[in-house]
Amino acid sequence: MSEEKSLQARLRTEDFGSAGSRRLVRAGFIPAVIYGKQEPIHVVINAKEFMMKKHTFSESTLISLNVDGTDHKVFVKTYQEDLLKGIVKHVDFYEVTFGVLVKTHVRVELTGTPNGCKVGGVLDQVIHEVEIECFPRHLPESITADVTSLEINEGIRVSDLKVPAEIKILTDANATVATVKGVKEEAAPATDDAAATAATTATTATTEAK
Repeated sequence: MSEEKSLQARLRTEDFGSAGSRRLVRAGFIPAVIYGKQEPIHVVINAKEFMMKKHTFSESTLISLNVDGTDHKVFVKTYQEDLLKGIVKHVDFYEVTFGVLVKTHVRVELTGTPNGCKVGGVLDQVIHEVEIECFPRHLPESITADVTSLEINEGIRVSDLKVPAEIKILTDANATVATVKGVKEEAAPATDDAAATAATTATTATTEAK
């Protein structure tokens, strides 16, 4: 199971709309919405706290979001980020219910150095995350795949990924996760004899044309 994180929030009871959202952001807060149950819950979170922890959040990271003393078990579904200003403008959370299956995406991490890369091959990771279904308590932070044994022109598919029995992978089992490609050899430069022959042929053709 992925390690549970925590965040503090308060109910958003005013400053709705785009103008209100801008005021909140300028004041150091982030407007957010919790989806997943009956009605969406509008909340406000501390921008500094979220930015400090943002790099630890993924779509499979369970977060204990404390809203005015009430705990909500959520995931970060999406967030809007202004890269130029280095701020997050909005966050969407998804609330889960223990005992109910959830679908989410989990990143795939490759471990080891392929044998094929030691003789000139190049490792190409095609899929960086897969969709899974499981109960919240079984959610992994990531799925690892050991690629050490891969030779050139060998790869691993989704069906090769090892996960606990409690986790069901929904991504196409035949999809390629990673492969080791051989480096194409550059065409050898023409030899002096070959170049001379080509030049003679071209001269002969020109003479005959006259």
